[in-house]
Amino acid sequence: MPQSDVTGMIDSALRMTGVSGMFNILLTVVCIWLSWRGLQALRLESYLKDPKSGQAKLLLILVSIALGYLVARFVQDYMTWSGQIRLLF
Repeated sequence: MPQSDVTGMIDSALRMTGVSGMFNILLTVVCIWLSWRGLQALRLESYLKDPKSGQAKLLLILVSIALGYLVARFVQDYMTWSGQIRLLF
């Protein structure tokens, strides 16, 4: 195999890895935003001592990040698994 073919294959693999990484970042940010919007619909104020405090806002941000990350990870895993199913046949 000529050197240029190997270099082209490596460049292609690196580019695909970069695109995958960018997609995963965007997916995670979108899922965090969606979880933030979804948590806004809940009436969490009744469960907090001071819902206007910085601590309450920090809690909402951290819960949004955790929930958004879990949803994004599920979508990523599902896409990976569905791609692997075709290898069975």
